[in-house]
Amino acid sequence: MVTGDNINKLKYKVAAFYNFLPILDQDISLIKENLNNLANSQEIKGTILIASEGVNGTVCGSENGIIVFIERLKQLLKISEINVKYSWTQRQAFRRFKARKKKEIVTLGCEQIDPSKSVGKYIKACDWNEFLEDPETVIIDTRNEYEIKIGNFAGALNPHTSSFREFPEWVNKHLKPLIDNNSSFKIGMYCTGGIRCEKATSYLIEEGFSDVYHLEGGILKYLEDISPDKNLWEGECFVFDQRVSLDNKLLPGSHRMCHACGLPISPEDIKKTSYIKGLQCENCVNKFSDSDRARFAERQRQIDQIMKLLPENSIWPSS
Repeated sequence: MVTGDNINKLKYKVAAFYNFLPILDQDISLIKENLNNLANSQEIKGTILIASEGVNGTVCGSENGIIVFIERLKQLLKISEINVKYSWTQRQAFRRFKARKKKEIVTLGCEQIDPSKSVGKYIKACDWNEFLEDPETVIIDTRNEYEIKIGNFAGALNPHTSSFREFPEWVNKHLKPLIDNNSSFKIGMYCTGGIRCEKATSYLIEEGFSDVYHLEGGILKYLEDISPDKNLWEGECFVFDQRVSLDNKLLPGSHRMCHACGLPISPEDIKKTSYIKGLQCENCVNKFSDSDRARFAERQRQIDQIMKLLPENSIWPSS
């Protein structure tokens, strides 16, 4: 939760949003063109994915620019409300703007799943703590292993997935036997902004599960609504932009990105002997060839030179 005093010190507003709704194929190009033009005029940067099942994205810009952008997006989608979460940052969270057409706005790989028709029950942020503490619930973190590693809700099941595509396999191997043996359990799921857990509930319903719930708006909405002294979040929350992670006040956290493998690294990871800035971290020390390392080293040299020449630039530094 960011207070008014903190907001006044931060230059950029970040909007993370999604909506599951049917979009005609011929409308996707029109939406992309409009958003590209608007992003250019409002100096907005970020990433938006558009598919026949809906829209998913995060954008960053001035407060007024973000207001204009979100309102225009709702007009283009012909909706009055959109599932959006806000946070703030001193530096631009993205390097460029891109709007892309995709087969799915979050890839599960199950074509029969349609969250615009059927999803689990929403749990609002204000009711999530009570839900977490209910002994008759099974809480599942639908994010990836590297995200869960830097922060989670204590006691949540970790499916140990490296991508959302692996979730159905985990359900068949592990969740179905668990619920078969504990049929009275309610299933609660969460993710960063609500999109993965919402689609996961649609999948579970399709597979015959009942009593399926998910945290409305995900971790970001929970941290936005629940004050740090009352929220049960532990650690930091990974985000898919240059900030890398957010703390429980929705301010940029302590993690940085390894620009060799793309995984988050903590201050402790940076102190390890295996870490070489821009070339490798403990996660990827044996994953790349000498020619790869040479490319990484040249890239890091160029980044260091830019940072030296432009120390006040608005882009987050490379790690």
